[in-house]
Amino acid sequence: MRLSAALSIYSPANRRRLLIVAGVMVVLIAGLDWWTKPYISLGFLYLFPIMIAGGYLSRSKIVYLATLCAFLQEEFSNLPSGDAWPRLILSSAGFVGTGLFISELLRNRRMVLAHLNEVESQEQARREAEEQLKVLVESSPAAIVTLDADGRILLANEAAQEMLAPGGEPLQGQNTATYLPALYAAVQSKNWKNFRTTLQCKGRRSNGEVFLAGVWFSTYSSSSGNRLAAILVDLSDDLRSREDLNLDYLLTNTRILMSAVSHEIRNLCGAALVVHKNLTKVNELRGNADFEALGTLIHGLEQISAMELRSSTEQRRTAIELTSVLDELRVLIETVGNEQEISMQWDESGAVPLIWADRYGLLQAFLNLAKNSIRALADAETKRLTVTMTVCQNTVTVRFKDTGPGISDPQSLFRPFQKNAQASGLGLYVSRALVKSFGGDLVYEPQEKGCCFAVVLEKVSHTEEANA
Repeated sequence: MRLSAALSIYSPANRRRLLIVAGVMVVLIAGLDWWTKPYISLGFLYLFPIMIAGGYLSRSKIVYLATLCAFLQEEFSNLPSGDAWPRLILSSAGFVGTGLFISELLRNRRMVLAHLNEVESQEQARREAEEQLKVLVESSPAAIVTLDADGRILLANEAAQEMLAPGGEPLQGQNTATYLPALYAAVQSKNWKNFRTTLQCKGRRSNGEVFLAGVWFSTYSSSSGNRLAAILVDLSDDLRSREDLNLDYLLTNTRILMSAVSHEIRNLCGAALVVHKNLTKVNELRGNADFEALGTLIHGLEQISAMELRSSTEQRRTAIELTSVLDELRVLIETVGNEQEISMQWDESGAVPLIWADRYGLLQAFLNLAKNSIRALADAETKRLTVTMTVCQNTVTVRFKDTGPGISDPQSLFRPFQKNAQASGLGLYVSRALVKSFGGDLVYEPQEKGCCFAVVLEKVSHTEEANA
């Protein structure tokens, strides 16, 4: 502590003052040594100005000052002159060594202080980062936990507590096998390595309730051993919503398929009834029980096939943003289009009013039209798909226009079970039925080259938007 206090005077602010003091001391010591020459030599006092100046001067200047002091000491010394040169050399070496020692000592001190300041700055930055991270973890709506190599929970934020043990004991120190067995198995893996991955697994709350957990986790090594950090979300509600939505559209598509089949059966029944009516004119068949039973069966089959796809417009449609649906479509198909070197042009016009539709059903119809165009462009010379929007007084029209080979028989486009279709032949039929189910329409617009389908949607009026 004393050495540190003594060295603290060598601050840059004191440089000029101390160098002046050192110069004055050299002059005073030389004068006193001259005055006391007959009695005693005071040359050893030159050590003090050399020690003072050594804290600021460069090495070459320290050597120069030390040599000067050694000459002054010998000049005013009362010792025999025969040994002057050895004394001069020894004095110079002593003074130079003293000055260089002080210089190196202060240089090392400055280096230590600079390193200490850097360490303190890094420590302060680390504390601030830890505070920010702690606030981020605690305020996160997602559950965050960290585990040790034994699967014990080291850290759990409030969201994790609410997800895994609502109203129960704190999670810290508990074994994660109780709540997330799959995550515990990952920690217990013998082939431990640092990695990042995701998984969906079954979770169990402290009250025994089972839920579907989405987990993003990473492993790492620390001085205390292997660790695992994980972000957890409860996917149960999303799963139920997705399954309900899939079931709803499965039923809708089934109804559409039934309607298509019924339509075809009705056509066949109509033809069979005409033939039956003509056969009733044959005298040999009159009164034949089997012939009359056949007519009854045809009439019954016609009644069964009279199922129609009833519109449920008011129940299915809601006011939605068309641009957001097109953004989702772009995400779904643009990668496929790029892989097939198809140029895709999207309408980047301004704001589009709200339209009446069912979001999932409209996206399915758009996706079907886009996929049809992509298939049609597979062998086309010019591969381009353009999606545009046109706003009219009461409607908004979305057009899918491609540069493919076009349609050879537009009259039968929307008929089910197309003969030359690549799949079931129901794509356009189902898409049109879905769009009509929420009050829109899907039409084909003839083009000189290529193909164009237009989805006409009803625009939400200002009054309806205010009441929505």
